[in-house]
Amino acid sequence: MRQGQGFDAIVEREQGLQRGLSSAQLSMIAIGGAIGTGLFLGSGFAIGFAGPSVLVSYAIGALIALLLMGCLAEMTAAHPTSGSFGAYAEHYIGPLAGFLVRYAYWSSIVFAVGTEVTAIAVYMKYWFPAVPGWYWIVGFSAALIGINTASVKVFGTVEYVFSMLKIAAIVAFILLGAYMVFGAPRGSDIGLHNYTAHGGFFPKGMWGTWVAVIVSIFSYLSIEMIAVAAGEARDPQTAVTRAFRATMVRLVFFYLLTLALMLAIVPWTAAGSDESPFVKVMAATHVSGAAAVFNFVILIAALSAMNSQLYITTRMLFSLSRAGYAPKALGRINAHGVPAGALLLSTIGIAFAAVLNAVYPDASFALMMAISMFGAMFTWLMIFVTHLFFRRSYRGALVFRMWGFPVTSVLGAALMAATLVTTWFTQEFRMTLLIGVPFMLALSAAYWLWYREPSKNTRGEHERPSEAHGG
Repeated sequence: MRQGQGFDAIVEREQGLQRGLSSAQLSMIAIGGAIGTGLFLGSGFAIGFAGPSVLVSYAIGALIALLLMGCLAEMTAAHPTSGSFGAYAEHYIGPLAGFLVRYAYWSSIVFAVGTEVTAIAVYMKYWFPAVPGWYWIVGFSAALIGINTASVKVFGTVEYVFSMLKIAAIVAFILLGAYMVFGAPRGSDIGLHNYTAHGGFFPKGMWGTWVAVIVSIFSYLSIEMIAVAAGEARDPQTAVTRAFRATMVRLVFFYLLTLALMLAIVPWTAAGSDESPFVKVMAATHVSGAAAVFNFVILIAALSAMNSQLYITTRMLFSLSRAGYAPKALGRINAHGVPAGALLLSTIGIAFAAVLNAVYPDASFALMMAISMFGAMFTWLMIFVTHLFFRRSYRGALVFRMWGFPVTSVLGAALMAATLVTTWFTQEFRMTLLIGVPFMLALSAAYWLWYREPSKNTRGEHERPSEAHGG
C-alpha cells in the first residue's frame, strides 16, 4: 500500500450515504447508464465511421468493457465504497492518482449528462420540429434533478422502471427485426446482403473500424457506475458480483444483436445523427406509429442514462469533498441521505449543453461527446493500472477473482491507451486531447499547489450525517 493509513480510513470518511440498493437495482443502474444515447444515437456516428464492420468495433469495445468489469468487480468486492476507483487509485497508487481519477471522471460524466440531454432535444424534434431544443433541455433536466434530490431508494426505483422499459423495447426491436430480416422475400432490400452491398463489410477500411471503437467505448461508458453505487448497496459483496455478471451479458447481447439487425434492415449509408438509426429502422417496417413509439422509448432511454449519470457524478464529487479535495459543503448530505450540494454543482454540464444547443444546434451532440470522452477514457485506463497495483499489495481473501491476471489487465490498459491516442488522429475527436491534456495539467498543478497534504485540508472534518442536516 502506498499510504500509511488502511483503506478503512477512506470508508470511514465516506460514511453517511444510505445502503438502499439491491443487486437487481445495481444492474439496472448500470444498464440505465450504458444503454442510452451511445447506442440509440451514437451508433449512427459509429456506423458512419466503419460501415457494417461497426460490429467488429463494438465487439472490441465489449472486450475492453468485459476486462474492465472484471478488474472492477475484484476491487469493489474487496472495498465497496462510493469513492470506488478514485479511492482505489488514491490508496494503491497515491493521492495524486486518486485526485486525477476522481476529477477526470467527474468532469467526463458531467459532460456525458450534457450529451444525453442534447440527444433529448434531437428526439423531441421528431414531434416538435419548430420548438427550440433548449426548452426541452431545461424542462427535462429540472424533473431529473428533482428525482435525484430525493432518497436513493426513489432514484433506484425510478431507474429500475426506466431500464425495464428500455429492455422491453430492445427485446421487442430484436424480435421484430429478426422477423423482418429472416422473413423478407428473396430480392428484398432487407437482408444480410446489406452487410456487403455498399462497399463491402469494411467500406472505410480497418482504420474506420478502429476509429469506431472510440464511439463504442462512449456507448459502453457508465457500466463502471456499479462500482460507485456499491457504496449504497445492501450486502455489497454479493450484490456487486451478481450485478457485474448480469450487466455484461445483457450489454453485449443487446448491443451486438441490435446493431446486427439494424444493419441488415437499413443500409449503413443511411445512418446519421439527424435522428436515431433505430427510428429509421422502425420507419422501414411501415408499421403505423412504430417509429413514433420507438422515438418515445429512446427518449426514455436518454432520460434514464441522464438520471444514472447525475447520480454517479454527484457521488464522485461527494467522495472528492470527503477526501479533502473539494469544498466541505459538497460532502454534506441532506435529510434524505443525498449530497445535494454536489448534485447541484454536477448539473453544470446541463447548462453547458443548453448553451451549446442554442448556439450550435446541429453540431452540439458531436461536440459534447468529444469533450466528455477524455475523462472517461483516462478513467478506464487508470482502472486497469490501479488493478495491477491492487493485486501487488492486497493481502486479503478475494471474493471475486479476475481471470487471466496479469495479462488481461495489461491488455485492457494497452487497448485503452491505443484508443486514447487514436483520438488525436481523427478530426471528429481531436478536441478530446486538445481539451483533455491541458485539463489534466491544470489539475496536476492545482494538486501540487493546494492539495499535496490533504490531511491539512478538510479530510475527516465533515459532520456526521445527523449533524449535517440538523438531526
